[in-house]
Amino acid sequence: MAKIESWFKAFRLRTLPLSFSSVILGSMLALYKDAFQPAILIGALITTLFLQILSNLANDYGDHKNGIDNDNRLGPKRSVQSGEITPRQMIAGIVICSILAFASGLWLLYEVSKKADLTIVLSFLIIGLLAIGAAIKYTVGKNPYGYKGLGDIAVFLFFGIIGVAGTYFLHTNQMDWKELLPAVSIGLLATGVLNLNNLRDIENDRDSNKRSLVVIMGLKKAKIYHAFLILGSIAAVIVYTFLEYHSNYQFLFLIAAPMLIQNVLVVFRSTSSAEFDAELKKLALATLIFAITIGIGLNY
Repeated sequence: MAKIESWFKAFRLRTLPLSFSSVILGSMLALYKDAFQPAILIGALITTLFLQILSNLANDYGDHKNGIDNDNRLGPKRSVQSGEITPRQMIAGIVICSILAFASGLWLLYEVSKKADLTIVLSFLIIGLLAIGAAIKYTVGKNPYGYKGLGDIAVFLFFGIIGVAGTYFLHTNQMDWKELLPAVSIGLLATGVLNLNNLRDIENDRDSNKRSLVVIMGLKKAKIYHAFLILGSIAAVIVYTFLEYHSNYQFLFLIAAPMLIQNVLVVFRSTSSAEFDAELKKLALATLIFAITIGIGLNY
């Protein structure tokens, strides 16, 4: 059996702040509308936890099976690649994590059903099943969509639109188009993290026939795309703030703006994969700070 430490390494818990950003902001938007439900927040966080771990395990297995994880790959060494966890054990882990994500999702929907009608519950059940499928299919299977430049769209939808706006809807059972602006903002930042990851791996991905969007666009255009993602995220929140303006505290999110802009500048200056890798954690942390400060400023 693989050691517990190996499994925790495979879980890649350092990726959780990024995924939790969506749920936290969606819940704080609901708090602003006096519709916050603690049980929804807890259920959404637990479900997100299992979905993120599921995605990390599936990526570990899929990239190994497809030959993407090799000696030329930068970043943390994967568990199947290193031999710490066998492919068979990883498949078992993926199955168990899928079951846990589904179970926690059912509990979340049970809490939602206390105030929502059956149509809403069934709609989110389908979304939850799609999320589980998307987490696995990103790198696993004959035609993983992550190898066809479609990963950015999936990340934007699940971390942004569904993550933020979906969480907000679970609390409130309603949706105003303005809440889509902070959802778009977090979705763009999450996509920026993926773009950084793909910038780091561009050479190995190209050599391994993994056609990420960065490989398709090329390095120069991918850097411009990165600037669009980060600056577009800030712009979306600025527009939302003016639309919902009631206090100067709402501009608290500008605390994180220098970190985000600095990330863009570093990406444009960077020429080595190691420099891109160093920015991954920084952008994920900046996204969490950005989400929390948006919520705090809105509710102050």
